Amino acid sequence: MTLLEINSIIEGKILTKNPDLNLELVNAFSSDVISHIVTYASDKSILITAVYNPQVLKTAEMKGVQCVILIGIYEPEPSLVALANSLGITLLRSTFSMYVTCGKLYSSGLQGAF
Repeated sequence: MTLLEINSIIEGKILTKNPDLNLELVNAFSSDVISHIVTYASDKSILITAVYNPQVLKTAEMKGVQCVILIGIYEPEPSLVALANSLGITLLRSTFSMYVTCGKLYSSGLQGAF
């Protein structure tokens, strides 16, 4: 599924500059626990999280994750978006809950990471 399709499904907002909208992503993983991200995320995964901090992006970079979806009604700090830009990670925001965001992606055919 492409980044463009994913963003459309979750009615998301693209926060980073110059995303590759044709980027193919094969599965998704949701967690707010860094150790789970380290264990289960992969380079073709989408990370879905409610944690709006630099450690999430640095962990995503370490695992090769190219797209992070932040869920909830909050806008991330500009420094977090700048970090995502510098790491080459596309940052999306979904105003749906984590449950609904995951459900929309799963019901559209995106598989879980494990």
